[in-house]
Amino acid sequence: MNFNPQKHHRRSIRLKGYDYAQLGAYFVTICTYQRQCWFGEILDGRMYLNQIGNVVVQEWVRSSQIRQEIELDTWVIMPNHIHGIVLITDINKVVAQSLVSLHTPTSNPEPLHRQPRSLSTFIAGFKASVTKRINIIRQAPGIPIWQRNYHERIVREESLKTIRAYIVNNPQRWADDPENPQHYLENQQVLIDLPF
Repeated sequence: MNFNPQKHHRRSIRLKGYDYAQLGAYFVTICTYQRQCWFGEILDGRMYLNQIGNVVVQEWVRSSQIRQEIELDTWVIMPNHIHGIVLITDINKVVAQSLVSLHTPTSNPEPLHRQPRSLSTFIAGFKASVTKRINIIRQAPGIPIWQRNYHERIVREESLKTIRAYIVNNPQRWADDPENPQHYLENQQVLIDLPF
């Protein structure tokens, strides 16, 4: 198949001109490929992780530990996605004085190149390490674990408390969650059957 720029182009869903490496807080949601429920199950409003879910937790925490500029705030692993507040601080871990204030847009690096110490670099590294470990467990590489992109929202100080509550209460609202496969079960094809 030849490359056709009319058909084969990726559109960024990021805020145009915004520097995602600057100090601030970001609410991120990362979904599994085709919303497959691979990380565990929710019973009585509580998330129970399986072996794959535990890998996700380990890599989420480890990803922030190996990146000095990243701090994790509130987060939760759901059956088919993760929600979390990611804080970008400076290299010396100086706490940001204010969360995020939109400012005059800065120039971004070339399209499709990740800026060092940015939100996209953190997410890409996290997704890659989780995928590698899960493929080792499954002994069957090739099936993607994650959707191609992720959702992010810049967190302002006045909305931080509300977003934290949303994340913490997410398992109790699973029945109404738009990511819950019960809302689209007829369209879902199980890609892999995990034995745990």
